[in-house]
Amino acid sequence: MAADTATWTPPTGNSSQFGKDRPVTITANADNSIQVKPNRGVTIPDIEAIGPESESLQQWQKRLGIDRSKQVKLVKLAHMRYQHPDLPTIRKFLIDFGMHVAKETEDEIWFRGYGTDQYVYYARKGEMKFLGGTFEVESMEELEKASKLPRAQGPIEEMKHAPGGGYLLALQDPEGFPINLMYGSPPAATGAEWPEKVIYNYEGEDKPRVRKFNRFTPGPAAVHKLGHYGLCVQKFSEQLDWYTRTFNFAPTDFLYIPAGDGKTKDVAVFAHIDRGETCVDHHTFFMSTNPTSHVHHASFEVHDYDTQHLGHQWLEKQGYTSVWGVGRHILGSQVIYIFDYWWDTTGNMIEHYADGDLVNQDTPVGWGPAGDESLAVWGPEVPSWFLH
Repeated sequence: MAADTATWTPPTGNSSQFGKDRPVTITANADNSIQVKPNRGVTIPDIEAIGPESESLQQWQKRLGIDRSKQVKLVKLAHMRYQHPDLPTIRKFLIDFGMHVAKETEDEIWFRGYGTDQYVYYARKGEMKFLGGTFEVESMEELEKASKLPRAQGPIEEMKHAPGGGYLLALQDPEGFPINLMYGSPPAATGAEWPEKVIYNYEGEDKPRVRKFNRFTPGPAAVHKLGHYGLCVQKFSEQLDWYTRTFNFAPTDFLYIPAGDGKTKDVAVFAHIDRGETCVDHHTFFMSTNPTSHVHHASFEVHDYDTQHLGHQWLEKQGYTSVWGVGRHILGSQVIYIFDYWWDTTGNMIEHYADGDLVNQDTPVGWGPAGDESLAVWGPEVPSWFLH
């Protein structure tokens, strides 16, 4: 090897990577007066994380005069419903996204995850169309109660051909978006082998993985369940009022903008299903103010951070189009979950998420300023059109 390393070309590189020719930045932060602290992550109680811009859920409901006895009681978000012009293409995409086929016909496909839901995604052949999210209700009585609402779209229908069967009711919100309720579909056996929990070693003495090695297999990020979906709406206040009075949706977080004279205006909400003391996902449904009305995205839970990155890599190698990710969302003071957004082959936005927060009736309602900086604590720069 020559004494001058700048002229030496290693077997898998070139001389510009070494020695004198290697670019070195020495003035990126030349101001030595700046006190820099290392990044850190902590796990703290919800009340502490949310901070002073908050209100108890009970106070919020009382202030708005919400009568919980009149609400249709939802249990969980069960599946999404979409219409696609090319079923074979969306079939391949959703398999690459981590779902597998539960049942299919010439014009319909039901996709499931490895959880206990009979299916998490329903695709029907036809022109591109959003057919709504579908929520499981507590009982047949609750479904019949909902069927008497002014915005119910026809009678309760038996889902004779769907995996698990059950009954379905379609409704329409004030802005014209479909929302579906279902009852009578029993839990399925787990769809596939559950992923094993990987053991991590940390610094110091906290190293539980001894003489064991972590190994990862490339492939899609297996979907566990449907977590949430969201809408961009023009009449935010009217929509919020309808959803929180008609169903047991409860706000977890609001985002606001200045409205003059020291006042603020709520422009987005992240809502969970209020199941009392039972802990549920941070949000199952969200809405944000927009000049046009359209669905934003649907989000599906995966196992962990490595699973999510491997899934991102898999989708990238298949030639699909990434929207934004991988990163970690933040709302106000709350770190929510790890995200990864993609376009499906029809043009709908779809997301993988992992490590989501859990809340219940004792979690305060939080408020925070709207803006790109409120969307992520780390990750790629948010696309300028992301919330449009």
